[in-house]
Amino acid sequence: MTRVINCKVLRATILAATVALVGANGGAVRASEAKSELWAIARGGQLYDKWWEVLEKEKPTTTHPAYPANGKKKGAATWRCKECHGWDYKGKNGAYAKGSHFTGIKGVLGAKGRSPRELARIIRDKSHGYGKDLLPDEEVERLALFLSRGLIETDGYIDRGTKKVRGDVRRGAALYETICAKCHGLDGKQINFGDEKKPEYVGTIAAENPWEVLHKIRFGNPMTEMPALVGLDLDDQLAILAYTATLPAN
Repeated sequence: MTRVINCKVLRATILAATVALVGANGGAVRASEAKSELWAIARGGQLYDKWWEVLEKEKPTTTHPAYPANGKKKGAATWRCKECHGWDYKGKNGAYAKGSHFTGIKGVLGAKGRSPRELARIIRDKSHGYGKDLLPDEEVERLALFLSRGLIETDGYIDRGTKKVRGDVRRGAALYETICAKCHGLDGKQINFGDEKKPEYVGTIAAENPWEVLHKIRFGNPMTEMPALVGLDLDDQLAILAYTATLPAN
């Protein structure tokens, strides 16, 4: 009797799982298509960084129509969300309050917690100008999800004046050495992001722009093998960032 009951339970479980894997259009959903919300948020974070590399498209050749005339950038750079809103998501009120990236445009922290559907409409509006020829609907949804659920207030973790990170360096060393060093090297100098005359390594960027490094630690780096570590606890993400700031800058 017990064996019969267990078989019925098993059949019911299999049936429920099968139903759950059937899409709204009646077609079966492959495992590769059943992506998590966390994956979508990480994808959105990379779109915020440099969407055309994520989508493997040609980069824009024109300057964004809404990019301020007093801005110092032109061409493809002006189409990056981060260029106006910043790596710290504060725009004119954050790290981009002055310098070569200043635009006078506000940040996006106000998007935190808002409806992704509402944010998707804003991304599509005339001011932002991201039509379907640039970002398909599913990618706009992912970017909106990142803005709604992936943003953090960085001032609680990175000192704006000193750029010092509040994180456990020893914990960060262990995580960096087991996750990041394979590509970046134990000293962070295996990849040069600059050139021969002015090299930029992990330590260089972490010291100069910890907000950028934190964003890439959390969401990955477009068109590279760098993984998104947003699934780790925020304390672990900050620990890695704190450790990278101790690596050689030159």
